[in-house]
Amino acid sequence: MAGGVGSRFWPRSREKTPKHLLQITGKGTMLQHTIDRLDSLVHPRDVFIVTNKVQKGQMLKQMSGFPEGNIIVEPVGRNTAPCIGLAALHVRKLDPQAVMVVLPADHMIKDLQEFRRVLAVAGETAAESGSLLTIGIKPTRPETGYGYIQTFNEEGEHNPFFAKGVLKVKTFAEKPNLQTAEHFLASGDFLWNSGMFVWRADAVLDQISRCLPDLHAELMKIDRAIGTPQYQSTLDQVYGMIRGISIDYGVMEKADSVFVIPGSFGWSDVGSWDEVYSVSGKDAGGNSINGKVIQIDTKNSFIYSPSKVVAAIGVDDLIVVNTDDALLICRKGRSQEVKEIVDYLRRKQMNEFL
Repeated sequence: MAGGVGSRFWPRSREKTPKHLLQITGKGTMLQHTIDRLDSLVHPRDVFIVTNKVQKGQMLKQMSGFPEGNIIVEPVGRNTAPCIGLAALHVRKLDPQAVMVVLPADHMIKDLQEFRRVLAVAGETAAESGSLLTIGIKPTRPETGYGYIQTFNEEGEHNPFFAKGVLKVKTFAEKPNLQTAEHFLASGDFLWNSGMFVWRADAVLDQISRCLPDLHAELMKIDRAIGTPQYQSTLDQVYGMIRGISIDYGVMEKADSVFVIPGSFGWSDVGSWDEVYSVSGKDAGGNSINGKVIQIDTKNSFIYSPSKVVAAIGVDDLIVVNTDDALLICRKGRSQEVKEIVDYLRRKQMNEFL
């Protein structure tokens, strides 16, 4: 899934070059990393990208040799349930028994071997059972920026896959306040909701039919048009009608058979500049510096300025992101609020900065 804007990464992330098309950590963009880490698990010809028409051209430039037919373009963003449903239609056309691995294009994962092991177990379980599986991350702190998944931690008839390390989902929880997050962590039966899913294409479409019948009815119009001259017009018409809804709220919270595999493989959704700072290398003063930066008595700060000189004197706990046409200065711990700047620019129709 690679159609978002990454508004919390403004001013680097823009509509035409969003977060997943940027080099955030290490060499290569986040989208390239997402595809590369599937090596040995998924054949390159079986990788599909769902995006929008604004980003497609940049993707083709970036993903040299990637088959253009494997880029599925949504006319307009409608959240994750329609996105996943559309992808499932295309996958099912190719192979009615296909197992889908659904990944956001903007995550960071350090332990690739463990990540692939978890996906392999999930794929095997999904293929044999027709269940919906998600990957939960073992929490390391009382995080308020993530949703949570509560699990049944005991073996029983409700979970025939317990021996594989697969747990039955008890409930999904929205992003909590700090006190609730601390309670979740102390209880030991909550995982972070990573937004990664594994299931058979036919299974998720069946659950969309049960949980979101209106969306399913519209998706079936697209299904009948795939491979015909009417595909694009049908897609445009359907996306003009359907309402946006997340796969979590629309399907996962209501589906019959939902399981989760706990993962511990150095995961981060890199959802804000604070998170980039936390996963970046730092100097002796706790600073993460990238670009033309002069710093004196500066501590615990993130400064990015590849083309202009930034001089920082006697400051602590700042995030500074300097691009050709915009400058962000933000107190560490408040970078989630960068989205409000993007909302302001959109309201004021300052589109040249979006």
